[in-house]
Amino acid sequence: MTTTETAPSDSSAAMPLEIFRDPWGIPHLRAGSTDELSFLQGYNAAADRSWQIEMERWRSEGRTAEHLGADGLDWDRFARRVRLDDTALRCFKNLDDDTRRWCTAYVDGVNHALETGRRDADEFRATETAPAAWEPWTPLGVFLVHHILFGTFPNKLWREHVATTLGDDAVGLFSIEAPVWAGSNAWAAAGRLTASGSPLIAGDPHRLMELPGVYQQVRLACPEFDVVGLAFPGVPGIPHFGHAGSVAWAVTNAMADYQDLFREQLRDQDGGVAALGPSGWEPVLAHHAEEILVRGSAAETVEVIETARGPVISGGSDGGALSLRTPARSAGTLGFEALLPLLRSRSAAEVEAALDSWVEPVNCVLVADTSGDVRQLVAGKVPVRSRHNRVRPVPAWAADHQWTGAWEKMPSSHVPSLAVNANDRDSGGGELLGLEFAPAHRARRIRHLLEDHGPGLDAAAMQRIHMDTHLGSWPTLRALLRGCGSLSAPAVALRGRLLSWDGHMDGNSSGAGAFAAWRSALVLALARTPKLLPLAEPHGHSPLFGPWLYAASRVGFALETLIAEGPAAGVDVAGAAREALEELAAAAPTDTWGSSHTVLPLHALDEHGPRGLAPTVPLTSLSGDTGCVLSTESLPGVTDGSFRGPVARYVWDLVDRAASRWIVPFGASGHPDHEHFASQLPLWAAGDLIPVITDWEQLTKENHDPR
Repeated sequence: MTTTETAPSDSSAAMPLEIFRDPWGIPHLRAGSTDELSFLQGYNAAADRSWQIEMERWRSEGRTAEHLGADGLDWDRFARRVRLDDTALRCFKNLDDDTRRWCTAYVDGVNHALETGRRDADEFRATETAPAAWEPWTPLGVFLVHHILFGTFPNKLWREHVATTLGDDAVGLFSIEAPVWAGSNAWAAAGRLTASGSPLIAGDPHRLMELPGVYQQVRLACPEFDVVGLAFPGVPGIPHFGHAGSVAWAVTNAMADYQDLFREQLRDQDGGVAALGPSGWEPVLAHHAEEILVRGSAAETVEVIETARGPVISGGSDGGALSLRTPARSAGTLGFEALLPLLRSRSAAEVEAALDSWVEPVNCVLVADTSGDVRQLVAGKVPVRSRHNRVRPVPAWAADHQWTGAWEKMPSSHVPSLAVNANDRDSGGGELLGLEFAPAHRARRIRHLLEDHGPGLDAAAMQRIHMDTHLGSWPTLRALLRGCGSLSAPAVALRGRLLSWDGHMDGNSSGAGAFAAWRSALVLALARTPKLLPLAEPHGHSPLFGPWLYAASRVGFALETLIAEGPAAGVDVAGAAREALEELAAAAPTDTWGSSHTVLPLHALDEHGPRGLAPTVPLTSLSGDTGCVLSTESLPGVTDGSFRGPVARYVWDLVDRAASRWIVPFGASGHPDHEHFASQLPLWAAGDLIPVITDWEQLTKENHDPR
C-alpha cells in the first residue's frame, strides 16, 4: 500500500464522511470508523443504485406485485412461501453485536439517503412508485434474493420431471456437468511464476447480465482497513472479490449441493396441519395465510407452511407438498459474521479464518498475500446427509434422509505454483460436496494458457486469458459432424465448411456463426425426437421455475452428455445431426457469430410492470460462448443473445495494488441518464480493463458530507 492510498490513522469520530470518484464514476468511500463507513456505503448504494436496491427489497419481502402488478406474483408467492424475509430477520437476530451494529449502520445510511432526497430514480417516476425506509435486516434479505435460486434445488425439480416423464434411467442423460446459471473463473499464480515475484489473482464471475450490474465497484477506507472490490448494492462489505493491499481474494461457485427438497405428506390434525416425519405425524412449525397486494388487481392469499424440514414451496395442506431445507434457514445464519473480519484481514491466513463462519452460497476461494502465501479453500456449510438427497426430492418421513446436524469438512490447501477454479470437479471438494460440476473445458484451457506462457506472468497476460474464445465442446460436436452420412450435396458442403472452422467463437467469425446455427438446430431436433419430446409436457410447478424446466434449454445444456449417452438410450442423435445440417444448408448461413450473439441485459421492468419502460444499452456484439473461458453464455435453440456472462473481470496484483485492473459490463451508476450508466460497456466487450486507482489525490471529491 503506497503512502498516497493509506487510510487516515486518526480514528476521531469528527472525521468527515467523504465520497471520492475516479474517472469512471466509481465511488471511493472514506470515514473515521467501521460503523461510519458502513453508513456511508449504505448511503452511497442508495444514491447510486436507488431503484435497483429497492427492487431487491420488494423481492425479499414478496411485494413486487404490490408495486408493479400481477407479473410479480410468481416471485412473490415463492418469496412468501420460502419465508425469505423471515429468514433474513432470523439471521439478523442471531448476529453478534459487532456485526449487527455494523449492518444496522448500513441501513441507517440507506434511510438517510431517503430522508435527504437522494433516492430519486427514473424508474420510480415511470412506474409511479417510491422507495421506503428499510428494516435493519433488509440487507440479509437482499443477499438471499441473489442466492436462493443460485443453488441446486431447481435441478432436482428437473430430474424429478425427467424421471416421472421418461423413467429413472433417463435422468443420467441430463447429467450436465453444471447447474444452470451458476459459474465463474478464477486463477492464481504464486510469485515464482510472476514477473514481479509476488502473486497474481484474476478471474470473472458469471451471473445474469442484470442492468444495472449485480456488482458495484467500490472502495471502503477507514482507520482499520482500506479495501477495493466488488460489492452487492444493498449489502454491506465486499464479500466475494476484494484487495486489501496486503491480501486479495476471489471466489467461484463451488457447485456444492447444500439445498434439499423433501416430499411431504400433510393432513389436518387437531384443527391444524401435521406433516409425516421419521417418528410419525408431527405438527408443522408454522401455518398461516399471507395477503399479497396486487397493483391493479385483487389481492391474493398465499398459504405459508413450514415443516421440521423447511418451508413448503410447492403443494399445500390438502395433500402432497415439497419443502426446501437450506443451511441458512436451519442454522439461522447466512454467514454475515464473516464480512467484517474479511475486511479487516491482512493475510491469507486471516481471510481463511474469517471465512470459517461463512454459510451460503458455498464458494471456492483463492486468496494470496504479499508474503507470497497463496491458498485455495472452500467456504460455506454443506450438511452431512444421504448422498441420495443430492439427486431428487426425498421422502420427509424416511430417517435415512434427515440432516445429521453436522457439516462436511471444507478442503483447504496451499498453492505452490498455479491454481485454477472454474466450477470443475477438481476445484473444490468434488464428490465430497457436490453432484454435478462444470465440464473441465474452462479449467483445462486456463491452465494450458498459464502453463504455455511460462514464468514471467503479469497483469497483461492474465487479462488476455479472460478473452479466450476456444470452445471446449467443439471436439465432441466435430466428431458428431464427421459421422453424419447420407447427406444432400448442400449439406455435405456445409459440413465441410463447419469442419474447417477453427473452433473459436469469435464475434467476427462466419464459421462460428454457422456452427452456432447448426448447434441450435441440433438442440431443437433432439428435443423433437420421440424419446425426448414428452419432456415438453407440463411439469406442474410454478412458472418461476420454468427456466430450469424448459426442455429445449436443458437439451442444450446437456448436449455433450446426450451425444455420448443418448444413442444407447434410444435417442437418434445421428438423425438429429443430419436433420439439423439439412435444415441449415437450405438456409445457407452467412452471418457472423457477433451478428446474433449480443448483450441481452435484464432489467427488472422487462419482467414486471408496464412494457417499454426498461432502460436500454447500445446493441453490443460479443465473442465467446458457453464452454469458452470467455463465457458469454447463450441458450442454443432458444436465443443467441448473451443473458449471462462475466459480470465483472479483475486482476489483483499483490506487489502493487495500483497495478490491479477491473471492469464491469455496464457502469458505476444505476441511473439511465447518467454518463456512467453504461460507460464501461464498450471496454468490457473489447476485453479491456480499467485501472484500480488508489491514490486519493487522483480522485475527485464530492463537495458534501452525507451527515
